[in-house]
Amino acid sequence: MPILTKAEAKALLTKVLSYSKAEQCEVNLSCSDSGNIRYARNSVSTSGGISANSLVVSSAFGKKLGTATINEFDDASLEKVVRRAEELAQLAPENPEFMPFLGPQEYGADSPTFSPATAAVTPKDRADAVKASLKQAIDSKLNAAGFLSNSIGCSAMMNSKGLFAYNTSTDVAFNITVRTDDGKGSGYATRGYNDFSKLNTKADTAIAAKKAMSSVTAKAIEPGKYTVILEPTAVAVMLENLFFSMDARQADEGRSFMSKTGGKTKLGEQLVDERVNIYSDPWNPELPTATWSGDGRPQQKVNWIEKGVVKNLYSSRYWAQKTGIKAIPFPGGAIMKGGTKTLEELIKGTEKGILVTRLWYIRTVDPQTLLLTGLTRDGTFYIENGEIKFPVKNFRFNESPIIMLNNLDEIGIAERTVSAESEANYLLPPLRIRDFTFTSLSDAV
Repeated sequence: MPILTKAEAKALLTKVLSYSKAEQCEVNLSCSDSGNIRYARNSVSTSGGISANSLVVSSAFGKKLGTATINEFDDASLEKVVRRAEELAQLAPENPEFMPFLGPQEYGADSPTFSPATAAVTPKDRADAVKASLKQAIDSKLNAAGFLSNSIGCSAMMNSKGLFAYNTSTDVAFNITVRTDDGKGSGYATRGYNDFSKLNTKADTAIAAKKAMSSVTAKAIEPGKYTVILEPTAVAVMLENLFFSMDARQADEGRSFMSKTGGKTKLGEQLVDERVNIYSDPWNPELPTATWSGDGRPQQKVNWIEKGVVKNLYSSRYWAQKTGIKAIPFPGGAIMKGGTKTLEELIKGTEKGILVTRLWYIRTVDPQTLLLTGLTRDGTFYIENGEIKFPVKNFRFNESPIIMLNNLDEIGIAERTVSAESEANYLLPPLRIRDFTFTSLSDAV
């Protein structure tokens, strides 16, 4: 089944609602068409395509809710899934936190989430992009392993209260790990875009290759507190733990770093360096996202942290109603305002420090301080007098993004990057941080 146009999606959802006998009914549609190539040891191992379509029907009687999903869209199947959702609703207990479905909403102008260049990508285009990556690795006498995918998708929702929302999007994801033949050197790069024409696999592979060749003779240095430069991918895995924890309910119930004693929160307080500005904007041209959230609420530009002060928390509609706060949905993307310096300029301005390509295997140690632990990987280097002097063995770290953002030394130019943990896309700068805590060495490359 091809991607549905707005008119086709609206017609389909209208038909589904016509079968409903529930007090309230809501239908969510998602459809996607994607292609991918995976390669390792300088050879393609798999390539393929995936087409997926699903329809989720939610039926409500009072505070009793039933949900059923289907991927067949003929009339008989559509009526069947509606009946199934209604049966489940009648069997379900009342949900004390159930909220009536929303009525019609205003979503503003469409976000530029769709790229014709990505929608037009062919298997040959993907193969050519991977060929360029492999040639770069082979010419450098290195071993490459990578994954490239591109997709086009649509999502829509409609309910019996008159709400209708629709969005189309395209996505490109690429990651590459390059290693030396002896396995002692490793480099990594990752990119994510809406527009396939922005992808340059040759250049990204060259970055990973340089790191691999430069990290072969890694030296062990003592763990401790160091000035570090975190590349944007490393920044992402730290800050997304901050983004994911900015929930109003968790704060009110004493379960997060935003909690205070007596049921109070730190909303409105300065928690990090005043140079930190974090926001979301569905219309940002570098990181566009849908203009509506999963429950139909409009997405707006929101300042989450402004000049170091926490300005907003997201919440469910239920919790917002209960506590009398604004019902801000979880954002589709997160952006940290950058500075004017390149990564190279940050390195040149560092007297002594460590450059970190990537952080991985992140685990929470203490959710109320956001203390995290994890490891460096795929290129860690010692800096002295503004130059990379030699590669160093990887470290385990124990650090909180809150403490990290209070030890902020310099902010670089923001760029679109991908978390190596969640694979989410962000717009983030490289950061130079004082007193980043490394607790032990790791022999892994």
